[in-house]
Amino acid sequence: MGQDAAARAREPEGDRPPPPKRPQPPARHTYAALDLGTNNCRLLVARPARQGFTVIDAFSRIVRLGEGLAASGRLSDEAMDRAVAALAVCSDKLKRRNVSLSRAVATEACRRAANGRDFVSRVHGETGIALDIIPPREEARLAVLGCHTLLEPGDGPALIFDIGGGSTELVLVDSSGELPKILSWWSAPWGVVSLNESERGGAEDEAGRLAAYGRMKARVFAAFASFAEGLPPNDGPLRLLGTSGTVTTLASVHLALPSYDRKAVDGLIMTTEAMRTISAILSKMSIAERSELPCIGSERADLVVAGCAILEAIMDIWPAERLGIADRGIREGILRSLMARDGYRV
Repeated sequence: MGQDAAARAREPEGDRPPPPKRPQPPARHTYAALDLGTNNCRLLVARPARQGFTVIDAFSRIVRLGEGLAASGRLSDEAMDRAVAALAVCSDKLKRRNVSLSRAVATEACRRAANGRDFVSRVHGETGIALDIIPPREEARLAVLGCHTLLEPGDGPALIFDIGGGSTELVLVDSSGELPKILSWWSAPWGVVSLNESERGGAEDEAGRLAAYGRMKARVFAAFASFAEGLPPNDGPLRLLGTSGTVTTLASVHLALPSYDRKAVDGLIMTTEAMRTISAILSKMSIAERSELPCIGSERADLVVAGCAILEAIMDIWPAERLGIADRGIREGILRSLMARDGYRV
């Protein structure tokens, strides 16, 4: 044993220098994305993972923030109360999950309402959540970022759409690169809430319901006209991907699910002919009849037909034979943006 080693052996334990610390892996942040739309309030809380991210908490509630907005131009007290109650639940989840980075966005209802910014101030004061009223282009970008991985492989541009409560975003993308490139986009002022409210009073008979459905389709088709004129020629198989409660609900009806199952719906490919058949059936039914269907229920029974009208108008301007279904969108786009900013490959 050398002198240095012998000296160290004779040193009292407390006098020895501590061993060098091993480098620790960086702590994983917890991220959150909140989307307050015209109809729904949705939250996702997630952490980065090897394959994207892992969701550790989620929340979704129909709040109908835009109810009555088309007629009054303002958010009603009842609608704001419903939304604040849902956002309070979200705020509690953010605290309990120790979220380190989050983004909360509000879309068409707050964009359009005269008292939208007053509502945002109230939300911050009562829940601590700072809502960012985003423009339609940012809404479209986030939706594409959140769901583009479900596009079918293929050449040529693809159309991705998001049917919301107060607006519908159409985005033509080039998906040849790692991330889709937006070629053109359009935001139409018709969503399931605003379009449903354009037909005041429900028709009593089937003929009246079909007439109302035809008028809704015509309104939406006219709103898409300028965008449709700039679409490229239909050369080769067209690719179409939808993200919204409309397409996931209709997919559930198509699968005859007894209750909603995200795993069965997210990533499903359907024929557009099947979607048109379901839309035709639903448009003839009364609200009471639609509410009896398991994946529609009373909360969506009055709105789903407006969604069908918007979907059919989209399929008219982009006549693809197949439709991809995405149960993901703005929230996932927010999470990917936040995590990418911190250097994660998601």
